[in-house]
Amino acid sequence: MDKNQILITIIIVVYFIITVIIGLLSGRKTKSAAAFTGVALSTFAIVCASTGEWLGGTATTGVSEYGFLYGLSGWWYTIANGIGVLFLGLLFAKLFRSLETGTVPGIIEKFFGVHARTVSCIILTIVMLAVGLSQMIAAGKLGENLLGIPFWISCVAFAVIFIVYTLAGGMNAVASTNVLHLIVMYLGVIVALVIAVHGAGGVKGFTSGITALGSMEGEKSFWNMFSIGDDKVSSWIIASLLGACTAQAGLQPVLAAKNAKQARKACIITAFVAAPFGFFTAMLGMAARVMYENGDLLAGVDKAVAAKSALPQLMLHGMPAIAGGLVMAAILAAVLSTVSPIILAAGTMVTRDVYQRVIRPDASDEKVLKMGRVTTAISGVICCVGAILLWNSSTILELVYAAYSLRGALFIVVLLGIYWKRASEKGSIWSMILTAVVAVSWVAIKIITGSYPIVIGSFAVTETYAAVVIAFVTMIIFSLIFPNKGDKVDVKVS
Repeated sequence: MDKNQILITIIIVVYFIITVIIGLLSGRKTKSAAAFTGVALSTFAIVCASTGEWLGGTATTGVSEYGFLYGLSGWWYTIANGIGVLFLGLLFAKLFRSLETGTVPGIIEKFFGVHARTVSCIILTIVMLAVGLSQMIAAGKLGENLLGIPFWISCVAFAVIFIVYTLAGGMNAVASTNVLHLIVMYLGVIVALVIAVHGAGGVKGFTSGITALGSMEGEKSFWNMFSIGDDKVSSWIIASLLGACTAQAGLQPVLAAKNAKQARKACIITAFVAAPFGFFTAMLGMAARVMYENGDLLAGVDKAVAAKSALPQLMLHGMPAIAGGLVMAAILAAVLSTVSPIILAAGTMVTRDVYQRVIRPDASDEKVLKMGRVTTAISGVICCVGAILLWNSSTILELVYAAYSLRGALFIVVLLGIYWKRASEKGSIWSMILTAVVAVSWVAIKIITGSYPIVIGSFAVTETYAAVVIAFVTMIIFSLIFPNKGDKVDVKVS
């Protein structure tokens, strides 16, 4: 390691120590199963815990990559997330909280039945683990490329850290540590942007460089909010609108609100906390692109490769070590703020929706708490081991996008359960299964052939559109084929 790497490593180690201490201290409040998964949370705690779901590794390294290649339109990723959470807050947060259940499968049971709850639990747990695995890969690659630590060692070290503090405090640990993570994330990217713009020639040099890039890229403006493509923007928005309402990691703190009114308020605040973040990371990618074109960063490296490593290299060579360490901490904070609630969410669903609801409905609180910790730990281990086994796979991110689309499509099932009296339990089960098959197959075809199965002109029908259409059509068809034998559960919608 050179001096910069050593200093950055020290900053990261100190940051991790502080994170673990905060998580362990929060464990003093976690004495019951309800406290572990979240109960009577304050608005501030809900916002901090929920925001972690929306500002993970993709919001940092992913959006900076989009900024490097397409410009400011990469910002749409976090804008779309903000729109989705706002949609949840304005239309469904009060209803979901009033159902008095702590999980998305629990919500599904209210409208369809226990078998639908079990099926949705399996699907959503797989979705959560796929997203967590991708975050672990991002963290491991950062440790490898920036700090020179072998990938598997980076993954194991990160996994030990977030598993330890999550098991200690559960939702209290997630909320408490995410306060620190959010502060470091915003502070880190703002400091990094100021330094990066200075390195790109100041405001004048940066803006003129970005303008020149537009001419180089065939008159594509890097300031154009749609340069990334209308299909990509619309796909992100649709996936976020629907996915925000079925994302267990983001919804779990909301369902733990003191009351329905507070749940709605927390969602609205979360939307305005999450949405602006992508502006800074997209701009970081744009600054790195100007420095790349000027020969100051990653000279001679292929553009597509440079886009993926631009942000780490910017930290290592484009700014002072202390600032680079702060930004590195910000990126890892984004990963930790996402992975921790994800493994807690996966563990919560398996514990509440399978163990407590189906296998051992008479289990004591002590046993439920123990099972919650065990399933949460196992979820963390699966994410870690999966990342180590699949880190070199070029298809993992594509499969994660399928997982996101599937999560959003499940909300179509929920919507029909809320508003269509003929929606049936068997219809929902078959719809969820077939939608999962189509979403994964759609992405698999793109991976194998290089394009989506359906392309209309320049508009590609992405897995998001395919999953939503299949969910809607199959839900109607199978509900008509397999109607409910008894009366549909009547849940008041206000």
